[in-house]
Amino acid sequence: MEISALLLASLLIAVLVVFTVFRAVRIVPQARARNVERLGRYSRTLQPGLNFVIPYVDRVYPAIDLREQVVSFQPQPVITEDNLVVEIDTVLYCQVTDPRAAAYEIASYLQAVEQLTVTTLRNVVGSMDLEKTLTSRDTINSQLRGVLDEATGKWGIRVNRVEIKAIDPPKTIKDAMEKQMRAERDKRAAILGAEGQRQSQILTAEGDKQAAVLRAEGNRTASILKAEGEAKAIDAVFQAVHRNDPDPKLLAYQYLQTLPQLAQGPNNTFFVIPSELTAALGSVSRAFTDALPKSPATRETPPPDALGSQAADDAAQAAEAAAEAVADAADATTPISVDSGRRDNGTGSTATR
Repeated sequence: MEISALLLASLLIAVLVVFTVFRAVRIVPQARARNVERLGRYSRTLQPGLNFVIPYVDRVYPAIDLREQVVSFQPQPVITEDNLVVEIDTVLYCQVTDPRAAAYEIASYLQAVEQLTVTTLRNVVGSMDLEKTLTSRDTINSQLRGVLDEATGKWGIRVNRVEIKAIDPPKTIKDAMEKQMRAERDKRAAILGAEGQRQSQILTAEGDKQAAVLRAEGNRTASILKAEGEAKAIDAVFQAVHRNDPDPKLLAYQYLQTLPQLAQGPNNTFFVIPSELTAALGSVSRAFTDALPKSPATRETPPPDALGSQAADDAAQAAEAAAEAVADAADATTPISVDSGRRDNGTGSTATR
């Protein structure tokens, strides 16, 4: 019995020693800190690594995270300066810099930061209207960060950043804003369309103007070149005619060739036969009669009476040939009616209708 009791006591002492050693050794992870109270009073803060404390005398509190924390708060209703209620959702980035102050200066630093953020946000947004609130997020963030950093410094907390995640106005305000934006976009689209149409019309008008100017310049140049060409052609013909010195026979033949062309127009109802045509026809007739070969019977010089009768016959043949040429020219114009009479226009010319 004594041996059993001694063995049991030894076992109890061994367990107590192991438990005491276990309570005396504390291992703190990296970026963590643990506060130690000795007999109910703050003693020290355990740093990351292996630490030793006095068992049953020192009390070690749970670890405090020293890393930067992201705290997202629930959307809070905020009244703007123009009496509109908006829901604002915020995100806070903070970090514990003093574990002792975070544990002993404030009961719950996260709850304190949340309430301080809400009250500061209402103060800042309450001095702005809805439009300014929606467009001044950077201003709100900087003001919130300044107020929170100043207030949480004594709590051992540093506020690194404050972000407004969402600002939700009432549904009626959203509908009105959408209508306003749609109207603004429609107005801009109409203005851009009108500007484009005006620019298109201006460019089209300028193109038409330039085309008309170029067309007019082209027509003017073409007319000038055509006139110069005709002048040169006329001058060349005139010089050639005078240089070759044509005789009356050639001119009479040209008269006969030109006469049918005077009546070729479909609308010609009146044309003038020059008085020189009779003389031209006489020249032609004489040219043809002079060019004909003489028979052996007529090779001898006829008597004067015979020469007179022959000249009369030649004149009659020339007159008959001229009448036939005039009749041919009149027949070439179908809409022209030829009268049997002749009128003298006072210049020696005969007009035939």
